[in-house]
Formats: sequence, structure tokens, C-alpha cells
Amino acid sequence: MIENKFEEFVEIVKRLRKECPWDREQTNDSIKAATIEEAYEVVEAIDNKDYEELKKELGDLLLHVIFHSTIAEESNYFKLENVIDSIQEKLIRRHPHVFGNVEVNSAEEVKKNWEEIKLTEGRKSVVDGVPVSLPALQRAHRLQEKASKVGFDWEDKEDVWKKVIEEIEEMHEIENLKSQIPNLKNDELNEKLENEIGDVFFAMVNYSRFLGINPENALRRTNEKFIKRFNYIEMKILESGRNLSESNLKEMDIFWEESKKNF
Repeated sequence: MIENKFEEFVEIVKRLRKECPWDREQTNDSIKAATIEEAYEVVEAIDNKDYEELKKELGDLLLHVIFHSTIAEESNYFKLENVIDSIQEKLIRRHPHVFGNVEVNSAEEVKKNWEEIKLTEGRKSVVDGVPVSLPALQRAHRLQEKASKVGFDWEDKEDVWKKVIEEIEEMHEIENLKSQIPNLKNDELNEKLENEIGDVFFAMVNYSRFLGINPENALRRTNEKFIKRFNYIEMKILESGRNLSESNLKEMDIFWEESKKNF
């Protein structure tokens, strides 16, 4: 039975906390970075469609949930039972179409109701609750989603694309100021450029949202593609008995184009 397995696992973690010198020294703060790492390893396993690895990584993440709860219980902050009670109550409260009498006709209606229910729980703003520690692209995507659920959104996809072009042009104009206005301080220029580049990214996140693409997933996939293609360049140059510093951009471009056939 899964209940017995879960209870057995909790007891293992609690015993480690008492009897292992390393586990005994840990705090919620000391393991928080590892918790984030485990979450990313779960995502990586999903990206790779490696379900054997996903099984293991979910176990590691479950360990962190129980470990954090065990540490908190020792200081009388809360118990693991409170963690479970909290999420159960929230799931029931935020799914009145399942556990209540509310009727919905689509997943979009479910999301809209979800955000409205959050406001009744004490949230001061629709965009509250998006962690600052999220990767910037993912955070932008979530902020836009939340605002969209209450009607603050573009109506036409083409208008979103026009906004992307507008932001790119504004960024380019600021970059050109360096040659047009010699007295402009570099730190002032950099601040303006940073703002405009941020606007470009935010606009592109918005456009990707209208296309139904998660920008964080898209960029992560492109990063991996770049790594594979660049590794191909490195391999081809090393095969010739040279290192990268002995090559040149023209040769690297040739190998880059070759790599596109495979990646």
C-alpha cells in the first residue's frame, strides 16, 4: 500500500535526521539551493523524456519536501501533516467545479476562477505569488498569464507582434545614441539599453504566449541545441589535431553549418 510506503519513507528521513551527522546539521536555509537543483533535475528528465531518471528525480524532490518539513517540525513551526492538510484544503477550495456546484466549460475558465479565488484568500494583487527567484523568462510568462486572466491582455496576435518590432526599434535607437551624442555617459546609456532590452524580452515572451509556446522551454531547448552544435565544432577541430585557438571564424562557420544537419 502506498500509505505504508510513504510512512516508511518518512521514518527513514527522520532517522537520518537523528543519526546522520551531516543530516543533523542541515537547516531549511542550508538545503534550499539543493531543493532548487532537484527541481531542475526533474525538469531535465522530463525534457529528455527519460522516465527512469524522472522516477529517481521525483524521489529526490520528495525527499526534500519531507526533509524540510522534518526540520520545521523540530522548531515547532509546522508538521508534515500540516503541509498535506494545507495543499488538500487549497486544492478543494480552488476546484469548486469538482468539489462544489460551480460549472465550467473550458480549461481557460478554470484558470480564470483559480485567479479570482486567490484574491479572496488575501492576495492584494492578481500578480502576487510569482516567486522572484523564478528564471526571468518564466516569471514574465507567469505575470502575463495572471494579468490575462482578469482581462488585461492584447486582443489581436498581430498587435503583439507589432509591439515586439516597436521595442526592437526603440532598443536600436538607444544603441545608436552612443555615436550621435558623444557626451552621453556610458552608465546612462547602459541603463537605457538594459531597460529597452528587457522590454524586448518581455514583448517576445508575450508573443510566445499568444503562440502557445512556453518561452522558458523554448530557450532551454535552443541552449541545448547550441551546445550540441558547438560541441560538433570542437570535435571537428580536435580531429584535425588542433585546438579552438588555432581555428578561425570562417572555419567554425563551416562546421556550424554542417552541425545543423544533425542537430
